[in-house]
Amino acid sequence: MEIDPHNLPSEVNLLQQIVLQLLQAVEDKDQLLARVQHQLAQLLRYRYGQKRERIDENQLFLFAAQIIAASQRASAATSSEQPAAADSSSRADNQEKKEKAERRGHGRKPLPESLERRRVVFDLEESQRQCQHCQRPMQKIGEDVSERLEFIPASLQVIEEVRPKYACAKGCGVAAAEKPAAPIEKGLPGPGLLAQVAVSKYGDHLPLNRMESIFQRHGVELSRKTMCDWMAACAELVSPVWERMKEVVLTSKAVQTDDTPVPVLDRERTRTRTGRIWTYVGDRNRPYIVYDYTGNHSREGPEEFLKGYKGYLQADAYRGYDAMFKNRKQNLTEVACWAHSRRYFFEAQTSALCRATVMLAYIQLLYEVEREARQGNLNPEQRRELRQTKSRPILEDIKNYLQTEKPKVLPKSAIGEAIDYTLSNWEALLRYTEDGELEIDNNNAERSLRPIVVGRNNWLFYGSDKGGRTGAVLSSLIASCKRLRVEPFGYLRDLFTRISTHPNSRLDELLPDKWLVAQRNISGAHEETYRSFWSFFLAAGLRLAM
Repeated sequence: MEIDPHNLPSEVNLLQQIVLQLLQAVEDKDQLLARVQHQLAQLLRYRYGQKRERIDENQLFLFAAQIIAASQRASAATSSEQPAAADSSSRADNQEKKEKAERRGHGRKPLPESLERRRVVFDLEESQRQCQHCQRPMQKIGEDVSERLEFIPASLQVIEEVRPKYACAKGCGVAAAEKPAAPIEKGLPGPGLLAQVAVSKYGDHLPLNRMESIFQRHGVELSRKTMCDWMAACAELVSPVWERMKEVVLTSKAVQTDDTPVPVLDRERTRTRTGRIWTYVGDRNRPYIVYDYTGNHSREGPEEFLKGYKGYLQADAYRGYDAMFKNRKQNLTEVACWAHSRRYFFEAQTSALCRATVMLAYIQLLYEVEREARQGNLNPEQRRELRQTKSRPILEDIKNYLQTEKPKVLPKSAIGEAIDYTLSNWEALLRYTEDGELEIDNNNAERSLRPIVVGRNNWLFYGSDKGGRTGAVLSSLIASCKRLRVEPFGYLRDLFTRISTHPNSRLDELLPDKWLVAQRNISGAHEETYRSFWSFFLAAGLRLAM
């Protein structure tokens, strides 16, 4: 109904309709304004504020009654526990105090013994070794040794591969030794150079144009297009290892997954389009991080990757997974993430501070239980029992609180969406309490995407879908190395050297953790041989002296 302020009707019923219409319009505008203000606050925080979702601990005192009540119920449920649990708790407290005491230390850390040391002696001249009082020569009584860390720039070498040729005097033929297989057939780079480029880009997030300038300072011109082709060839070379890592991850009891957008060049467009990098993180016994690239955000990507997997899948509430969870042939069990739920309430503080803070306090109690389990070094069964005893009562309080507050808030408001997200995923959010090997959140997967996000801010985009695939394969190897504390350059250099002639039936030997064990065994054998040699040498010297 259009309202003419200069020609209002005189009937009471029509005036009431106009007033109701105006009130509804004002309410709609208020809701729209609240949503826009909430979105603006989030954009400003993402752009200028802290990324970490911290809360003011003093705010929790405003809701002390509810928090204390939940804590007392959890404590009452555990009052009949065996003394062994109290002993483990006290051990955890002592361990925590010990760790805090160790963190208080300051000062310079000692330099690693593995670094090469060059001895430089600053000695007195002959005339300065005379005593100034009695003019007698002074005796050396010791020395002061201090260490200074120096940097020697990396260098490039040209390796001349020489194969002497031999010919029969009667002209029967010519013979020469076979060359070892190269990572790139008839290519210029050696395995060390390829490993350096791969680690610099996908591990240290250095764009190829910057590496081009670095190599120019060393007197060598390597174009970024050439290095890009090298990386594509390397990804193709080590794809069998990536495939084997994928197979191992899909034997995990629980797999964590998440995704992040990446810009991709498209020759048919005037701007980039959005591709996707998906991460799949194995459990503690299969500690690999495997990335997969898809050209879009459809569910076909994870559906293809997880084909044949049966177990727990922990992810955010992405709708593409819903059909996979409902498919009985897929046999996937959904585990939701409390960190995602917490984020909704954290962002709702701008419009509903009280309700959001109550929920943040409740969720913090859940994480306190997880901290207790972690500090107590509990096994999976003990961890499950602790969650059933302490976390379950808190979760019941959370559900009751949300069901009570849901009718009081607007469905499309920030707090309304947070409550709806949590209640609609409630069964999946509870599932972590059923098995001690499951995690409360999906943070391992989110942390594994951090290198992709940092790299995206440096190299800006993938050149094509093939470039996305290359980045996913090489990033998987480097991220898994970092998770397993394997030095990625040494691993990739050895992998590029051996992969061409390595049997496919023994691919497990090239996985990062298996490779590290083999290297340690080789180092130990060399050290034992060295010791045996010197023992024999000293014994022989003693016999000769006698």
